[in-house]
Amino acid sequence: MVKQEQKESSDRPDNTAFTQQRLPAWQPILSAGIVIPGFVLIGLAFIGVGVGLFITSQNIQVLELDYTGADTANPCYECGRQSTKNCVCTMEFSLSTLFKGPVFFYYGLTNYFQNQRRYGVSKDDTQLFGDLDAIKSPTSDCAPFDYDGNNRSIVPCGALANSIFNDTFKLYVKTNNTGKREVPLDGKGIAWWTDYNVKHRNPDVTPLKDAFKGNTVKPINWPKPVYELDTTDEYNNGFINQDFLVWMRRAALPDFRKLYRRITADEYHDGLPAGNYSLEITYNYPVLTFNGRKKVVLSNVSWMGGKNDFLGIAYLVVGSLCIVMSIVMLIVYAKFKFPEED
Repeated sequence: MVKQEQKESSDRPDNTAFTQQRLPAWQPILSAGIVIPGFVLIGLAFIGVGVGLFITSQNIQVLELDYTGADTANPCYECGRQSTKNCVCTMEFSLSTLFKGPVFFYYGLTNYFQNQRRYGVSKDDTQLFGDLDAIKSPTSDCAPFDYDGNNRSIVPCGALANSIFNDTFKLYVKTNNTGKREVPLDGKGIAWWTDYNVKHRNPDVTPLKDAFKGNTVKPINWPKPVYELDTTDEYNNGFINQDFLVWMRRAALPDFRKLYRRITADEYHDGLPAGNYSLEITYNYPVLTFNGRKKVVLSNVSWMGGKNDFLGIAYLVVGSLCIVMSIVMLIVYAKFKFPEED
C-alpha cells in the first residue's frame, strides 16, 4: 500500500527563525550583585523625584474660603437659609504676602456626585453640537428634562445642564478704610480646547436666537435661555459659553473644584499683592439639602500643575521601600549565601 502524503495545512507558519522562535535570545541571570544595587539605585531615584515633587507642591499657594453658610458665624448664613435668588453676601480675607501669579479662581463643591451614571448621560450630544433637529426633538436620555409641561423641547436638555452652577463672584481689593477697587477676572479660555472646538457648536443660524424660535424653552432652573448667556461676545454665547462648558465636563469624584476665572490683568500679572480683600458672592446654588458644601479656591500652579502632596509622598514611600528591601536582601544574602562551587 502506498502511503499518502499528508496535505500541508494552510495555517502552518513559515519555517523561518522568527516564526519558529529560533532567534538568538538573552536571559539575564539575576544575582545578588545585580539585584541589590539595582534596588538601591531605583530607591534613590524615586526619593530624589519625590523630594522635588513634595517641595514644589509645598511652594504652591492655596487659599480656600467656605461660603456654604452652614454655620451661624459664616457671612453667608442668611443666604443659605433663604429661598430667594440673588442673595448677596460678602467674605473678607487678607493676604500677608504676595500671592504669586498667575492666580486661578475656582469654585468647589463637596458631596456632589457628577459621576452618577444616570445623571451623566442625561444630555443630548447631538443637540449640543448645534443640530437643529435635536433642538426641536431632544433624545429620551434627557428625560424628564427633555420637554416641559406644554410639550416644548428644553434646550439644552438633561439633568446635567439643568443643574448648572450659577453662583457669581466679584473680587475687590481695599484701597483704604472705606474705598475698594474691583479685581478684573478673566473668563476666556477656561474650558477644555476639545469641548470648545470639537464637542460643542452653536447652530449655523444668525442671529443665534432664531435657531431656538418656536416650540423650545429654557431649562427649568435657568434664569435666561442659552442664547443669552453672553450677548456681548458671540464666541462665548450659546452652547460654547465657557462657564457652561466647564460645568458640562463632569468631575470624577464627589468632592471637586472647577475653574471659574483667571486673574491675569497687567496690574496683577505678578499676582495678588498683600492687603485686604473682599469677595462679593451672589448666592444662588443650594447645597444644604444634600449636605454639600461650597467654597472658593484661589491657587497658583507650578510645572507639575496644582498643589498635590500625594504624588511626592507616593514617590518617597516607594523609594524608601526599595531601599529597605535592598537592605533586607543584603542581610539575607550575607547570612545565607552558599559557597561558590569549584
